[in-house]
Amino acid sequence: MEFQASGPSPWPRRRTVTVHVGGVPVGGAHPVVIQSMTNTDTADVDATVRQVQALAAAGSEIVRVTVNNEEAAQAVPRIVERLRESGCMTPIVGDFHYNGHVLLPRYPDMARSLDKYRINPGNVGTRHRDDNFRIIIEEAIRHEKPVRIGVNWGSLDQSLLTRLMDENARRSDPQDAREVMLEAMVQSALLSAAYAEECGLPHDRIVLSAKVSSVPDLIRVYRRLAELCDYPLHLGLTEAGMGMKGIVASTAGLAVLLQEGIGDTIRVSLTPRPGGDRTEEVRVCQQILQSLELRAFAPQVTACPGCGRTSSTYFQELAQDVQQHIQERMPEWRRLYPGVENLRVAVMGCVVNGPGESKHAHIGISLPGTFEEPKAPVYVDGRLFTTLRGDHIAAEFTRILEDYVASRFAPREPLPVDGR
Repeated sequence: MEFQASGPSPWPRRRTVTVHVGGVPVGGAHPVVIQSMTNTDTADVDATVRQVQALAAAGSEIVRVTVNNEEAAQAVPRIVERLRESGCMTPIVGDFHYNGHVLLPRYPDMARSLDKYRINPGNVGTRHRDDNFRIIIEEAIRHEKPVRIGVNWGSLDQSLLTRLMDENARRSDPQDAREVMLEAMVQSALLSAAYAEECGLPHDRIVLSAKVSSVPDLIRVYRRLAELCDYPLHLGLTEAGMGMKGIVASTAGLAVLLQEGIGDTIRVSLTPRPGGDRTEEVRVCQQILQSLELRAFAPQVTACPGCGRTSSTYFQELAQDVQQHIQERMPEWRRLYPGVENLRVAVMGCVVNGPGESKHAHIGISLPGTFEEPKAPVYVDGRLFTTLRGDHIAAEFTRILEDYVASRFAPREPLPVDGR
């Protein structure tokens, strides 16, 4: 799998060390990485393998699985083996809560087969917290694995939070309790990372995250983390929610931080509908990064929303047909035409913005609006290419699109050594 940025970022990236998760570099100058998590019972090898394959095919570059009991721990090596045999090389991360210090030493095959461990310092036990945390770190050192230290406000280290609350209460100008909670999250992540390094984990094998479910809090806590360390940061709202709410909230938070150069790997934690498509969260991540022009994954189709000038639904139908055509053709296009993911197509509905938007796209068509002359100018690379009329506009435009992709993105044959 190749990780190349689609072009120079319009905003300066925060400088971090690079952490290698399997074959995927996270942080540094590398593109922001998309990850997701299975919701299958990890002990169900067949179901988990299928879902990892689906997530990877959708574009998830790292996939996390729950390792919560002995059955799951025993299943992990078989899951990874099946994935590798099928050609799926996506790194697999083990998600540990409460009993990682027991499972990792007890099941060394599982510990070896994973590409990274994710631990929550608030969920490594209570009476023996430091010892349990140290055991997990020692296993990561033994197997040369990176670790994500993921603080979550729903399972924050209560002893640390209590201490900070007590200190705050003694101040002459105490902060709001919410501010103290956010500071506790930052300190929990940084203190845990420092302890991991004291135990011997290399600096470049640590990723941090601090998950909250409030967009303003997310922005504030990650800005603070970004100021205080150079570890790569994993971004995402925890429990973002279902459907539109989860998509909008995640986009609102991640876009602000990514625009500021903060964030090295992201997840959109959508709650799927019963039986819903888990891969939706991957596509949302892709669209966030592509909308910010940080990465490119698939050609983008610009289409106007319609108004009183576009009483016909023809432009909507054509936009949908073009989008569908691109989705169906992308597997082959990606194989044959390097860079095709950067293609921009415009399907516009009237003369107001149609020609202008079409000129700004690589290829665009401006369909006639209500009462306009029944013709559809097609623009290629900013210039009028042809004008379509009649009942076969859709088929003719699709043919022009195919010819354009083949001519613009086909790899050029290298010149002979003698230049002939």
